Amino acid sequence: MTNARIPPNILALLTQVKNKRAKVVIEHILKHGQVTTEEIESYGYKHPPRAARDVRELGIPLETFRVSAADGRSIAAYRFGDRSQVRAGKLSGRRVFSKELKRDLTATCGSKCAVCLDEYEERYLQIDHRVPYEIAGDAASEPLSRDIYMLLCGSCNRAKSWSCEHCPNWLGAKDAGACLSCYWASPHHYTHIALQAIRRLDLVWTGHEVEVLEALEKMASASRTTVPKYVKDVLARLVRRRNGSA
Repeated sequence: MTNARIPPNILALLTQVKNKRAKVVIEHILKHGQVTTEEIESYGYKHPPRAARDVRELGIPLETFRVSAADGRSIAAYRFGDRSQVRAGKLSGRRVFSKELKRDLTATCGSKCAVCLDEYEERYLQIDHRVPYEIAGDAASEPLSRDIYMLLCGSCNRAKSWSCEHCPNWLGAKDAGACLSCYWASPHHYTHIALQAIRRLDLVWTGHEVEVLEALEKMASASRTTVPKYVKDVLARLVRRRNGSA
């Protein structure tokens, strides 16, 4: 929907948005008709898809399309979608997570990422819905508990966002049950990743462990293969030896 065709009642709803990232995206589109990922980054947001997702989670449809950057690269841009699909009831947005909830999650689950299991200072962990807000909203989020939320490091949270936003369930049926059996909601008890028959193991190398990773990188290079494939081959040989089938 272009600004000239935005009905006054919808325009009034858009101007009520308080979420800072969403507000930046909305105001830029209202002024210019669209906003690119580069322009979102210029406001200080290093993960533009997250800012666009904030807008969508408020019930405001956005269309994604491609434009050419100043250097000729193809980048994403966003503009308002079908105005009839604006869900005014969601404009209040998701709940603000309290410090108490984060402390409760840390006390129960430890100060670690639920996906990669690496330990972080509490301030570096982010509270995330197990079932994406876009699918279940906050209506199903009572009581507040580890069954509803999880702690993620920034890297895993970004990876989850990308995977979820490209999942057929996200784009279509929006079945919360399918989300609950996904790796990104239940990383230790799952049957699929974004509806695909995939298994995943996230490894984080810290401190002196980095020396082991660097050694693996050299070995993989000498074998003319990638590090993930080399590690999988090493583990497969170990399993075969343990099972007596080397």
